[in-house]
Amino acid sequence: MSQEELVVERARRSFQTGRSKPLEFRLQQLRRLQSFLKERQEDIKDALQKDLGKSGCASELYELLVVEAELQLSLTRLAEWAAPRPVEKNLFTLSDEVYVRPEPLGVVLIVGPWNYPWSLTLLPLVGAIAAGNAAIVKPSEISSTSSTVIKQLLPLYLDKDLYQVVEGGVPETQQLLKQRFDHIFYTGSTAVGKLVMEAAAPHLTPVTLELGGKSPCYIDKDCDIRIACRRITWAKLINCGQTCIAPDFILCEPSVQNRVVEEIRRCVKEFYADSPKTSDDYGRIINQRQFKRIVGLMEGCTIAFGGDADESQGYIGPTVLKNVTGDSRVMQEEIFGPLLPIVTVQSVDEAIHFINEREKPLALYVFSHNVKLIEKVLAETSSGALVANDCIVHFLDSALPFGGVGHSGMGRYRGRHTFDQLSNLRSCMIKQLKMEGLNSMRYPPHSTKKLGWARRFLLSQLNVQKLRNMAMLAMLTCLAAFVVQSANQCWHHRRIIYWKLVHEACPAYCLVPKAIILLRIISSKAASFTQTTALSLRDNVFLSRKPAHTSTLLLITQHASLPLVEGLLCSAVPALKLSSRCRSSAAGVQSGPSLYWSKHFIFVLM
Repeated sequence: MSQEELVVERARRSFQTGRSKPLEFRLQQLRRLQSFLKERQEDIKDALQKDLGKSGCASELYELLVVEAELQLSLTRLAEWAAPRPVEKNLFTLSDEVYVRPEPLGVVLIVGPWNYPWSLTLLPLVGAIAAGNAAIVKPSEISSTSSTVIKQLLPLYLDKDLYQVVEGGVPETQQLLKQRFDHIFYTGSTAVGKLVMEAAAPHLTPVTLELGGKSPCYIDKDCDIRIACRRITWAKLINCGQTCIAPDFILCEPSVQNRVVEEIRRCVKEFYADSPKTSDDYGRIINQRQFKRIVGLMEGCTIAFGGDADESQGYIGPTVLKNVTGDSRVMQEEIFGPLLPIVTVQSVDEAIHFINEREKPLALYVFSHNVKLIEKVLAETSSGALVANDCIVHFLDSALPFGGVGHSGMGRYRGRHTFDQLSNLRSCMIKQLKMEGLNSMRYPPHSTKKLGWARRFLLSQLNVQKLRNMAMLAMLTCLAAFVVQSANQCWHHRRIIYWKLVHEACPAYCLVPKAIILLRIISSKAASFTQTTALSLRDNVFLSRKPAHTSTLLLITQHASLPLVEGLLCSAVPALKLSSRCRSSAAGVQSGPSLYWSKHFIFVLM
């Protein structure tokens, strides 16, 4: 057996023991990977400096932070992701248990790229571990220093049997691809992606292909061109343009082309001073092969600025090409370098037509203040992602599934999407051996009656979740009513106790109790008589000169004239005087204001 066969067989035997499936084991391995990143950060930065000329800050910002965030998210949410997921029921499954249960696929092959040899290799590994799989990691041999560091240090932290690293070039990769895997996760070029898919076909192995393509960037003439160019320049020159979702070319109207060039020139000077070559933040081309390929793409194009190159250092300066057409050499393949062509179009419709004539890109960028224009581009194009008024940043949001469509790849990952991609989402239905009468419609001999019942069951739309929500709302409403009623009763009892204590503490106040008396006088045909109700709303203290502890509730419900009521109240509380408005209404003057005051008068006894 070859070395690659032995590695895969070892991983499969370890997986079959079930050691990788318990949730606690997965969390343990994720924590160890977290420790690896923290403890070996300097080794990782040194490797990236040697491979791609990345500074320490750039390495941490663009390689390590995103993996740390993914690890933290997985550690926090893994129990939720791995739990069974209930699904909506219908009439057939109303009494059954129906849910989706995520389970590990088995042994996953992860083939990493050279442009981001740490983040784009470890992110799928985080998902593979979280999903309970075993994994074989194959780093890119092009970023050789990073590959060696991964091979040497990663096994010191993770389980050596379940998670193994295989180094090597094309022959080793080809030998690996001949083995049977349960999933292959590849990040790289479209050409190699086709070979990976071809190798997976004999075993019917599912694949995730994170490829590339030419990601267009449309600039509306009415947008803030200064800010647009600032964000485009930043995104294009990260890692010296060697980013799969970097804006590959600009589409804009001829009237703004020169301004776009000048704004990008200004941004380059702002980011990298007068000489990007001496800036620590400006990277290098990975090798001479890529260097010569990128330099060759400039042939036949008008260089607006830049174009300087130094093969000995793998340096190509920021370069803008203008007056580029769709037939130019630079437009025939993904650039993957610091060249930014500008293609002029007359309108957004022409830009959309230009985009749709080519393969579907991994990302599409549009800069505009016009929401309708953005929606038009969104509706009339197709791409792995669309970002309006910015570039690249969608990759940082783990809630967004990242991946391509068509020529730019297949499958999605980041956060929970990686977990689902590397899991078998197993459909589960747990029934009981009861209620057999309901199943008679499916058994022969078949009849029109049975068919009618089956039609009713299958075609009826029963929204169980909606019914559950309505029942919950009804329960909450009843609970709220009960709480309000109980609170009102408690409040009323507290007021009674409070005022009793006040009156017992201060007997003088028994002459003038603290009460609100509501007099509602309703007119009748006999103007000399009214129906008066006096209610004590604050306490049950009787209006008399008796001690407070002998108080009772005064409730006047009989027919009585207002003078009689006034006399009764004034005899109990001499200081009380009714307003003239209320007296006039009692005398039978039924004018508008008087009638209002006679029906809605509130006496406040001090």
